[in-house]
Amino acid sequence: MSKASEYAAKFNKVFDYIDKNLDEELTLERLSQVACFSKYHFHRQFSAYTGIAVFKYVQLVRLKRASYRLVFNQQERITDIALDARFENPESFSRAFKNTFGQTPSEFRDNPAWQHWNEQYKFPIRERRNNMEVKIVNCEPVKVAMLKHYGPPDLVNDSVKIFIDWRKTSGLSPVKSSKSFGIVYDNPDTTAPDQFKFGICGSVTEDIPDNPQGVQNRVIPGGRCAVVRHHGSHDRIGESIYPLYREWLPKSGESLRDFPLYFHYLNLMPETAEHDLITDIYLPLK
Repeated sequence: MSKASEYAAKFNKVFDYIDKNLDEELTLERLSQVACFSKYHFHRQFSAYTGIAVFKYVQLVRLKRASYRLVFNQQERITDIALDARFENPESFSRAFKNTFGQTPSEFRDNPAWQHWNEQYKFPIRERRNNMEVKIVNCEPVKVAMLKHYGPPDLVNDSVKIFIDWRKTSGLSPVKSSKSFGIVYDNPDTTAPDQFKFGICGSVTEDIPDNPQGVQNRVIPGGRCAVVRHHGSHDRIGESIYPLYREWLPKSGESLRDFPLYFHYLNLMPETAEHDLITDIYLPLK
């Protein structure tokens, strides 16, 4: 391992530790011990590596979790979300939230400005661990209800909320007993934002009727697929996708089928902590 890789690995340990211990007190001394750095230099090393101070980073990660709860768990009280984010009171939470995202928690809950929100989470790509395990499986066709998102990737969560509302009001694809999928029609890194398309899907057992949300009947076709499991944030799922194309596919001798890459979400935020998310990535093969 190169010196640069060793250095990156130490910071990966810190990021992982923060993700898994958001409910605990995260002191400079403890985080520097995780990284095996001197506590007298760690805060400068962290800022130089990430472009942000360590405690601002911790606060951002806590606010990220709080943001999802505000939007997707509308029944939760803002006071409870604030305290769970380790703020002393709702007022300090509201100040920090508005200073960071330009909206109060209530404003964000009612009309989230996802594009500005996403700008706060542009951190360096973490160095990938070389432990990718690819399996080839034969899949059965899956009947799904799909809402197709058109437009900037940063606004996918607006479409997700519409799909969740349809799920709750229709009762035809209950999240607890149905499967959840995402169909990746376009690469967000190479597609113009206004041309980006993404399918938000839930499995169903029968055709769904016309509905005001615009959710439609679709089928994910059966066939052979290469599958790799991604652990952690959906924001970092590209770290599992690109090796599949760049490393595994050329060596495998396989050819791709005429259907997009798609995701099977085995669990979802905000019920699941971000570091515990599990997503299976399906690459359709001939």
